[in-house]
Amino acid sequence: MRLLLVEDDEDAAAYVIAGFREKGHVVDRARDGQDGLMMATNAQYDAFIIDRMLPRLDGFKLLSMLRAGGDRTPAIFLTAVGGIEDRVQGLDIADDYLVKPFAFAELHARIGALRRRPAPESAETQLRVGDLEIDLLARTVRRAGEKISLQPTEFRLLEYLVRHKGELVTRTMLLENVWDFHFDPKTNIVETHISRLRSKMDRGFGGELIRTVRGAGYIVDNDE
Repeated sequence: MRLLLVEDDEDAAAYVIAGFREKGHVVDRARDGQDGLMMATNAQYDAFIIDRMLPRLDGFKLLSMLRAGGDRTPAIFLTAVGGIEDRVQGLDIADDYLVKPFAFAELHARIGALRRRPAPESAETQLRVGDLEIDLLARTVRRAGEKISLQPTEFRLLEYLVRHKGELVTRTMLLENVWDFHFDPKTNIVETHISRLRSKMDRGFGGELIRTVRGAGYIVDNDE
């Protein structure tokens, strides 16, 4: 793999670079957000590893700009900013979030998991329900032929719901499989993201895609 590490801390950068190089991977490093943005837009990478607290351009703005430009390279935030709300915000645009201090083995495993995501166990590359189409390779969503722009968390949320179309999906299932929370963070992140997703999926289209089953969870109907 060829990785881009955007990290201003010399010790953390040296630790990450040494670990991946020992595994046979190529790591390019940027020391601030502006250089990271330039390098990310001028070369092809298999994944981005980005600190959130960076000089010149912070990591959140850096990745937001890349996503706004259509770059869907798998990305993980590697940061000392570890609050629940910070993690939720970060996962809206990044694919994963790892808090410092960390073990290299976990970082390596998470990067490997990100690289495997676009290739599901089956040969399935598209999901469909009604007039909705999800392209798992291009990471795009269309309804009635119209492209809908989703953030990474919204995409994962919709993908999980559609993979379980016709089934009841509980809040706990979503917390565990979309946010990787194996506890209740005592926030309304699920409800907020469902509401945001509905506003994008249903506005201007006929019919409601995601139904709420009061007190139980959510269901995507398989009806046309």
